[in-house]
Amino acid sequence: MGTPLGDFVRAKRDSIQPASFGLPEHGRRRSPGLRRSDVATRAGISVEYLTRIEQGRDRNPSPSVLNALADALSLDAAERDHLRYLAKITGGACAGHQRPAPPGRDVRPTVLATLRLLEPAVAFVTNRLGDVLAHTDGFELVMRGSGLLETEAPNLTRYVFTDPRARTLFPDWDQVADEQVFDLWLGPSVETSEWFMAELAPLAGQEFTRRFSRQLPPPQVPLRLNHPTAHELRWDRERLELPRTDAQQLVVLLPADETTAQSMERLRRRPGGTLRAIG
Repeated sequence: MGTPLGDFVRAKRDSIQPASFGLPEHGRRRSPGLRRSDVATRAGISVEYLTRIEQGRDRNPSPSVLNALADALSLDAAERDHLRYLAKITGGACAGHQRPAPPGRDVRPTVLATLRLLEPAVAFVTNRLGDVLAHTDGFELVMRGSGLLETEAPNLTRYVFTDPRARTLFPDWDQVADEQVFDLWLGPSVETSEWFMAELAPLAGQEFTRRFSRQLPPPQVPLRLNHPTAHELRWDRERLELPRTDAQQLVVLLPADETTAQSMERLRRRPGGTLRAIG
């Protein structure tokens, strides 16, 4: 049986073309990417040991081995952090069997005040589970009619995988789905994320579970939205991490082109709402 760490190492190895590391192609192979022997040599470990890690038979590689694997796979800073995080999960440091308390939905008054200062920008407060906890009127303008904000406790991850309208709203649905699943690995706690995944998987099906097993950090690209009246909107995203005790993020969507900026100006001329905190 595989482990989060082993699945990640294998998926990353499969995603790398040998030529990008200056390695020759070895002809036809059963799987894409680097051979285990290529990675083992670069990491200075045996092929047998790498196989045990990938297959979940070794769950406690040392920090030096993790660093060697990170170097061998040329992981960037975010991927290295994720590798260490998965090693912690795989080693059993975060095991739990009772259902954890759900993350708090309260947003601190100073954070709400910050959102007010951002008006009429498109911004919202969320956590890594995808809960939309508060948002500006600009965010509601963009999402109006999408179905995301129609529930009592909006959740972007659940919306992406269970609401058919999400595939219309997000023309790059696969990218957004990858992002939401990867975020689940980052909190707000391992136990809470695991319970959320277990509850969502039966509803979301293979599209969710396949991504859950892959675990590769998605590329950072502009977000495209299909608005019913403003047509395609393109956004750059800034995610500001709030203090660890909050386990929340403030996300701001910035127009990525002049067309989007002009479309938003037209939308704002219509009667709008006010800042909303969703409790």
